[in-house]
Amino acid sequence: MVKRIFDFSLALIGIIILMPIFLIIGALIKLDSPGSIFFRQIRIGQFGREFRIYKFRTMVNNAEALGKQITVADDRRITRVGKLLRKSKLDELPQLFNVLKGEMSLVGPRPEVPK
Repeated sequence: MVKRIFDFSLALIGIIILMPIFLIIGALIKLDSPGSIFFRQIRIGQFGREFRIYKFRTMVNNAEALGKQITVADDRRITRVGKLLRKSKLDELPQLFNVLKGEMSLVGPRPEVPK
């Protein structure tokens, strides 16, 4: 219970403080390439529960249909803004919403992609 309160509080504070950065990143993604600002993917959380993880989109729209599931450093599907976001790990910031919803924790194992 204490960990959940800790996660919720820090995620909420983080979202409030980082909202201007979220807006700037969203605008940059929209200017760089057509499509959604966010990338959503099903992941497996604690006790095998599926949930939808949120990230900023770093690849071209519909990238899954254009190539392999795994990306490499020079993948042509990665956008210009996407390269910067991946390098700085800023693409992970929307996961604070997953933490806020209780689907993830700030500290713990990385949720896996279902096989």
